[in-house]
Amino acid sequence: MTGRKSPWGSGSDGDGQGGNDGHGSENPGPEGGPETSGPEGAGSDGPDGHAPGGSEGAKPGGSAPIGKGGDKPDGKPGANEPRGPRNPWLPSGGTPPRRSASIEDIFRPRDPRRTGNGGGGGLGGGFPNLPRRADGTSWLPLGIGAAVLVMLGMSCVHSLSPQEQGVVTRFGHFSRVIDSGVSLTMPWPIEQVDKTDVRSFAVDTIPDGEAEKLMLTSDKNLVDLSYLVRWNIKNLENYSYRLIDPKDTVREVAEAAMRASIAQVTLKDAMSGAGRARVEQDVRERTQRILDFYRSGVAIQGIEIKKADPPSKTRAAFDQVNVAQQNADRDRSNARAGAQQTLAAAEGEAAAFDKVYEEYKLAPEVTKRRMYYETMERVISQNDTVVAEPKNMTSYLPLPEMKRRAESAPGDITVTAAPAATQGGQ
Repeated sequence: MTGRKSPWGSGSDGDGQGGNDGHGSENPGPEGGPETSGPEGAGSDGPDGHAPGGSEGAKPGGSAPIGKGGDKPDGKPGANEPRGPRNPWLPSGGTPPRRSASIEDIFRPRDPRRTGNGGGGGLGGGFPNLPRRADGTSWLPLGIGAAVLVMLGMSCVHSLSPQEQGVVTRFGHFSRVIDSGVSLTMPWPIEQVDKTDVRSFAVDTIPDGEAEKLMLTSDKNLVDLSYLVRWNIKNLENYSYRLIDPKDTVREVAEAAMRASIAQVTLKDAMSGAGRARVEQDVRERTQRILDFYRSGVAIQGIEIKKADPPSKTRAAFDQVNVAQQNADRDRSNARAGAQQTLAAAEGEAAAFDKVYEEYKLAPEVTKRRMYYETMERVISQNDTVVAEPKNMTSYLPLPEMKRRAESAPGDITVTAAPAATQGGQ
């Protein structure tokens, strides 16, 4: 009797023993019927140990005898040819010649329906050896569906940092603005979220690099300006949809406001500290008014002038003019100081004269004599020669002359007495 089919090759009998144990094996014969043979052609399921309708000798049709490695008439291997366990990775059916398994055999699908070429409900697509459900269908659709659900669920949850806000669009149209934190939206592609940093300041340098930015002042002079613009987003909806390019708009508006403010001040004010502060404040207010009129959603935080210099081609001449102006300012300051000193001295003398005049009105003679003596003392004290009338001349020592000689030659001091003047000039 025929046993159940072994997954490792030839069938086994009811005792569970293989066809190579001497009890015979079942193989298809030339006519499609079962043929049983032992190791040497002696084993059989028939009563006489031979296959039904045959004998050990040659069959009437001229076929070769079966046994001892002989081949069948159709060219297939003999029934008693030694065989090992069948490769479990090969498709079921007729037993091919034994050979070693290759990598292609390992990954080749065993079920013809899964190759995409056979009939039935196979999915195909070249996914070998995937696990099956209890009803025989594949787990692949359920896995794909679960992955899609997870992705859709993740697209519904959005986490924003404290400095961020998000613009929610529904089918490409603006819906709302969400703040920082965790927010829920409808899954993609129904709603999408575009995150933007609205707390940090953006800093734009005008002009870029070392390029010149010449502007005209109120006194018809050119000044090369370089300045910074600090701004941030105060309304994300307007910032996202009101302007085509908000960053370029901020730069252009700031430059227009700077030119308008510089045109109202002189070159000196534009280059001085106090003048710069006024210009920066004016530019900030002008820029903010224009951007608010555009509804840009931008807040200007500050304007800072980094450089205010003359044009590079006229810088040498400008430096000379500055030096001349500084020298002129210095001379004017010295002249003002001298004039103030002279005026103060004159005012002091006038005040003194007024006091003397008050005393003179009280005692004219006494005041007049005192003024005479003070004047003669102040004049004569600075002279070495005294001219007097002869009758009043008396001998005297030339003390001033002796003093000068002592200072010029301390070791050679000679004292000479002048002759006494005689009466009558003799």
